[in-house]
Amino acid sequence: MTEALIGFAVMLLLIMLQVPVAFAMAAVGLGGMALIRNWDAAYAMAGSMVYESGFQYTLSVLPLFILMGNFITQAKLSKDLYGAAHAFLGHKRGGLAMSTIVACGGFSAVCGSSLATAATMSKVAYPEMRRFGYDPGLASGSIAAGGTLGILLPPSIVMVVYCILTEQSIGKMFAAGLLPGILAVALYLLAAKWVTWRRPEAGPSAGERLGWGARLHALKQVWGILLLFGVVMGGIYGGVFTSTEAAGIGAVGGMLFALLRGTLNWRGLSEVLVESVRTTGMLFMILIGAMLFANFINFTSLPDDLKNLVMRWELNPFAVILAICVLYIILGMVLESMSMILLTVPIFYPLVQYLGFDLIWFGIIVVVVTEISFITPPFGMNVIVLRSLLPEVPMRTMYRGVMPFVVADLVRLGVLIAFPVISLFLPRFLG
Repeated sequence: MTEALIGFAVMLLLIMLQVPVAFAMAAVGLGGMALIRNWDAAYAMAGSMVYESGFQYTLSVLPLFILMGNFITQAKLSKDLYGAAHAFLGHKRGGLAMSTIVACGGFSAVCGSSLATAATMSKVAYPEMRRFGYDPGLASGSIAAGGTLGILLPPSIVMVVYCILTEQSIGKMFAAGLLPGILAVALYLLAAKWVTWRRPEAGPSAGERLGWGARLHALKQVWGILLLFGVVMGGIYGGVFTSTEAAGIGAVGGMLFALLRGTLNWRGLSEVLVESVRTTGMLFMILIGAMLFANFINFTSLPDDLKNLVMRWELNPFAVILAICVLYIILGMVLESMSMILLTVPIFYPLVQYLGFDLIWFGIIVVVVTEISFITPPFGMNVIVLRSLLPEVPMRTMYRGVMPFVVADLVRLGVLIAFPVISLFLPRFLG
């Protein structure tokens, strides 16, 4: 265990010295393997990791879902989704904040990125809320919290990476995220309602209740994306095609959707492709670095030591899960989500499997805890992104605004830990 702990300390030191996370993990993994074995073994392991990452068929799902999300973003769907949610909720006190949360859930369900969702909705929802006199804290907090839904609602890149690391079914993982995602939206709506109940001036009503004719008209503006989501997810759940095939269909469907909306030209296509390549390259660099570090950790005694520690102290399995959740929240203060998942899952999932927990359920718990790290100080990534886009809102005001949603997240985490059936109900129906 000593070698592993020294490796973690060196890696965190490199990160604090502003070495990119991917290179920090790769350097520690390569150097640690060389010290345990020899440099020839370390180089052989590095070559194998790079080759497997580049040619593994399962990993092709990542760039395809990234491409799909970028085409959807290029289609400028966010305004229509916000309009549809506003048609149903805008008349309520705090209704614009609620509309933002629902629109974020819809956008993130096809975009798959929390940061992209928060950045996009800040341009659409924040000016509208401020125009009607909403408190800056509630306005920015609802956008930052709503953006976190991007890694829980399928198709989620984080879920795909988790399934690759733990050799679980991507389709079952996507299905497991649906009910927790709906629960997340419901609790966020309650949090927004609670804020406006305590301080009615924070979220005044934005107008009269619209009739069903106007609501149906608003829904017609987003029929295409609902159809695309239904085809991609329905095909996976129905066993019509694999997750990789679904990602390819989703990427083509996203391109056709952007073309039909008239938002995709040659320049836009170039931007989508370049952004997709950049994101994929960054993700694969982090993935290779994490796999090198994980291999080094597996060659130490840390995995077995964790199991022996649980056996020696006869720890309650749920106490171990709670300890892992606390560790994730702490790590989320210094690491971004993908690095955190890639770094810790290979270490924790054998222990969780040994304790008898379902790995699909544990994946949902990991994703939910990672969501919380997006909006918790001092380095909540969604809040930092919003701060760069909304410089007029102080960071302190933003963190004050997200606190009710953090409480909602903690309640949701407790419910999902106490009732695993919420996460495992839908996957049972998949072969």
